[in-house]
Amino acid sequence: MHGPPWVGWLLVVLCAATGAYCLSRVGAGGAAQRREARGEALMGLGMAVMALPMSVVVQPSWSPWVFAAVFGAAGLWALAHRHPHHLVGCAAMVYMALAMTAAAGTGSAGHAAHTGHAAPGGVPVLTGLLLAYYAVFVIAAGLRLAPAGAVAAGGPPAGAVATADGPADAPDVAGPSGRARRGSARPELIGACRVAMGIGMFAMLLTL
Repeated sequence: MHGPPWVGWLLVVLCAATGAYCLSRVGAGGAAQRREARGEALMGLGMAVMALPMSVVVQPSWSPWVFAAVFGAAGLWALAHRHPHHLVGCAAMVYMALAMTAAAGTGSAGHAAHTGHAAPGGVPVLTGLLLAYYAVFVIAAGLRLAPAGAVAAGGPPAGAVATADGPADAPDVAGPSGRARRGSARPELIGACRVAMGIGMFAMLLTL
């Protein structure tokens, strides 16, 4: 990633921590929740690798093509399973990977390895649309995390995340031993992870 190294390292820590938490959710919840957790873990960890500062870590010249292939395949999976947000995220990752190859093609790649700066890549209009999408997403997701003060009778708590298997904060189900068990992670943590990844994606798009 271009820009000041400290910004890159902050994004690496943020995205890696978020991806690791999502990875820990892969074995919990229903089938739809596990699929969603796998997609978010891939996105978070992939963003962490892409955010590595160019002035400190020089990635191989073929790494953008690996990013494009991996997230292109993940985008097709998201399209097949009707996950529009994941589809936009994968498209953004492919776009940034291709922008990396365009910036390297300007002949400033060697200079970027030493200074952390390179010629901008990408299409301004497309970058602006993605920035607008993630700005709206982060604000909307953040508002859902805000305390509601009171929960409407019969309605889910604030921050509830709905999935194909039902709300993520469904009531505990007693197991054979009579002990209550939860089938999913805490919804406020899931929402916070999505906000964190949205902020990370917004920051990475700003560097194009």
